[in-house]
Amino acid sequence: MNEDRTPQTPPIIKAVTDCESRPRWSVMIPAYNCIGYLQTALESVLIQDPGPEIMQIEVVDDHSTDGDVRALVARVGKGRVGYYRQPYNRGSLRNFETCLNRSKGHLVHLLHGDDAVLPGFYRVTGALFDAHPQVGAAFTSHIVIDECGNQVYSRQSLMDKPGVLSDWLSTIARRQRLQPPAIVVKRLVYEHLGGFFAFHFNEDWEMWVRIAAHYPVAYSPERLARYRYHTNNITTRSFLSGQNILDIYKAIDIIQHYLPPEKRKSYKRSARKYKSIYIAHKSHQLYNEYGTTHAALLQAKAAFKMSRNLNTIYIILKLYIKKLIGYKFLKKRTLRFFEKLKERNADSEPVPVNRLKE
Repeated sequence: MNEDRTPQTPPIIKAVTDCESRPRWSVMIPAYNCIGYLQTALESVLIQDPGPEIMQIEVVDDHSTDGDVRALVARVGKGRVGYYRQPYNRGSLRNFETCLNRSKGHLVHLLHGDDAVLPGFYRVTGALFDAHPQVGAAFTSHIVIDECGNQVYSRQSLMDKPGVLSDWLSTIARRQRLQPPAIVVKRLVYEHLGGFFAFHFNEDWEMWVRIAAHYPVAYSPERLARYRYHTNNITTRSFLSGQNILDIYKAIDIIQHYLPPEKRKSYKRSARKYKSIYIAHKSHQLYNEYGTTHAALLQAKAAFKMSRNLNTIYIILKLYIKKLIGYKFLKKRTLRFFEKLKERNADSEPVPVNRLKE
């Protein structure tokens, strides 16, 4: 149990031996304490299941403590879904490594246990690989959902039609443009480049840049993946603790090694600008939704230090104005006022119909 939970170099992904049966797809579902969402993830795959000869489906449980994951997988999967439980909690990066090494298919989809895909995802991404056999990965547009499954927002499409992305490396090196449930990667690519490493926030962004530096990537504008943002995921925990700030700087520094030397300075400046705007917006979310003033101000200060561009400054100023005028207090009082008003109206006697006609 003394292993390094955060590998400092990309973990080796071993090749599948020639004698093993190889399905086309491996849908590997890393899960840790997300039992409330796991059934949705499984059902989103099973409804598109082409059969065991074509698709491997397996949950890799990182020693969850929030319920009987094995029983849930058995009940929902009805024998169709494999299950592997880590002997102890190894951390997300080591669990991803296990997922990749246990995968047998030519195409690997890492679907986190709290995310989901929509009908047509495997048909559309499979068609991209068929049409463009030179690509190392393919992804679709995605939507972001909240804890209840309601859509929060969706990203603007990168292209109007499906195809190979032009100059994708320059785009992804400056700004994160996808989420893990939306992308499928050839297993050979992971065998060549290794697994996820170095940090727990932005580890996927670094991977997508690493892939883009070595392989062309295909894309479909159809929104067929659902990334769930909730209070217990790694992203939220990183923002509350401030770990995301260290990981962002580290990710940007590592990414520079994948870029042409003449592009590194300008791309690094762009990446820091976009990340500063992102965490400045997150500071408002921490303040508004979680009521964590300390964490919100920590993120705001980090955003300003990362890049002092006008957008970031404007967003941060709005946060400090909210704090100055007691925005949380005013919001709470306003909500309380409308709740009381609603209760008062509910308790009042209804006006007779004949009175309304008069």
